[in-house]
Amino acid sequence: MKKEKIVNGENAEIKNKKEKGDGSSVGFLVLKIVIAALVLLVVFYFGFTCEVRESNAAIILRFGAPRAEITEAGLYLKLPWPFETVVTYDNRVQYLESNNHETTTMDKKNIILQSYATWEIKDPLTYHNTVGAKGTVDSYIRDQIKNATNSVMGTYTLSDLISSQNEDIKTDEIQQKIFELVKSNCEANYGISVIDVSILRISYPDANLQAIFANISAERQGVIDKILADAEAQVSDITTSADAEAEKIKGEGITKAAEIRAKAEKEVASIYANAQSANIELYKFLKELDTIVNSVNEGTVLVVDADSYPFNILLEYGNKIEGGSDEKVVEDLTYIIATLRSEGKTKEADDLVAAVNAILVAYSKGEG
Repeated sequence: MKKEKIVNGENAEIKNKKEKGDGSSVGFLVLKIVIAALVLLVVFYFGFTCEVRESNAAIILRFGAPRAEITEAGLYLKLPWPFETVVTYDNRVQYLESNNHETTTMDKKNIILQSYATWEIKDPLTYHNTVGAKGTVDSYIRDQIKNATNSVMGTYTLSDLISSQNEDIKTDEIQQKIFELVKSNCEANYGISVIDVSILRISYPDANLQAIFANISAERQGVIDKILADAEAQVSDITTSADAEAEKIKGEGITKAAEIRAKAEKEVASIYANAQSANIELYKFLKELDTIVNSVNEGTVLVVDADSYPFNILLEYGNKIEGGSDEKVVEDLTYIIATLRSEGKTKEADDLVAAVNAILVAYSKGEG
């Protein structure tokens, strides 16, 4: 009985060991499968795929020859090395400054230009075939800028770059032409899209400074001459306009004076006509007095016979007054003065009164 128990006990232990060994074998097998899968996945990832990032472009090469061009980011299939390899290029916008370049203008003046360019890869396959991994793209672009600058500046003069008049400076036009030449050549030859080419700085050799100063001086003198010519033209226009205005005013004054003179003469004639129609002695006296006044001036000294014509007028009129006709004279004067005032000719009436008073004063002093 004891032997059977022992045997049975040994059998149970062996059975348990077998069961435990089977479980560990399965776990180890699963582990090996998982490791093998991971290894295969890693091998497949690195051997049969390539990753292209957002800022890159790629060319898949089969035995060194381009098989595919990739411009979009992502994961792509390929054969493992040495069957296929992948070359990637940075397709972000890049900045480049050219070297200082001395060139000649159309008027044979030397200038030194430095430009800058911004560019990016547009055609990765053309870029790979022409530039590739040589790292010489900067020199290619600089050469294109140099050639374009020589070509464009040969059609412009020095004054197109430096001038005292902003409207004469053609820097923007020159930059645009250089940009167009560089863009077309780089895109066609290297698969590069040039975004911008601009002049960074302009300098001049010492030998050209004197010519530049002379050019600026000539431009300044031209501006001065133009200003003086414009000023002289304006002075001429103003003088002509002023002369015309003066002639117009003078003509209007002469016309106005003639009108006033005609009106005054008409009024005087009217006064004389009124006096004549009244058959008054004063009219004859005034007319004859006009004859005396018109025959002399301020510098005239007369020695005449008081009884001869027309100087006898004063004596005759005085005799009329002495002969008792003074009432008639006063009546006539009163009539004339009243007529003048009634017609609104107060000044003429006052002048007449003053003249008669002067005659009477002279007569009373014995000067008549």
